[in-house]
Amino acid sequence: MRKIGLIGGTGWVSTLEYYRLINRMVNARLGGLNSAQCLLYSFNYAEIATLNQSNDHEGVLRMVTDAAKRLEIAGVDCIALCANTLHFYADDLQAKISKPIIHIATATANEIRAKGLSKVGLLGTRMTMEEDFYKTRLSESGIEAIVPDDRGRAFVHRTIFNELIKDIFLDKTRAQLIDIIKKLQVQGAEGIILGCTEIPLLINQSDTNVTLFNTLEIHAKAIAEFAVE
Repeated sequence: MRKIGLIGGTGWVSTLEYYRLINRMVNARLGGLNSAQCLLYSFNYAEIATLNQSNDHEGVLRMVTDAAKRLEIAGVDCIALCANTLHFYADDLQAKISKPIIHIATATANEIRAKGLSKVGLLGTRMTMEEDFYKTRLSESGIEAIVPDDRGRAFVHRTIFNELIKDIFLDKTRAQLIDIIKKLQVQGAEGIILGCTEIPLLINQSDTNVTLFNTLEIHAKAIAEFAVE
């Protein structure tokens, strides 16, 4: 079995789910008492948030690179960034380390293609929705990504940092997110990427008739498959 290097804590709520899902998926493949061999480097997210607020991307990259190199020294066979937004740094990070990064957007694009869809809505932090790093990966697979209007993006971003990342899940927030999803459907979205790994902890497929792409589960599956190959 290959050893997984997880970089989490961004935030801790979804990192817990990564650990649970990866181990469950590995056990489903191998049976018995098997579970994943993995090492976790978990950030104090407040430190990264402070750097993000000052747009110190180099500072965040240094932190992520340091974490990845520590995991490499410890003997991992891959690196997995346990957050969609953290993949803003994935290409630069890959150039600085020797082990492969299992990219969340690539795994998600593969799932979307498997469903035969070509236009999807993307929900996540402002960085995920507004920067090109995620949409470019999708575009390379022939997938167009659309995002909510500015008011909708502000609500989703605020919800992530004021509620979800703090382990707060409210029915009224779920209802507002469903309304945003409906607006994306009107704009032609054939599916919706839950592009923050905390969002699937609030919304699931039973809440809407449009196909949802749970990036937490999709990424965990790709990581588990790498581990048992």
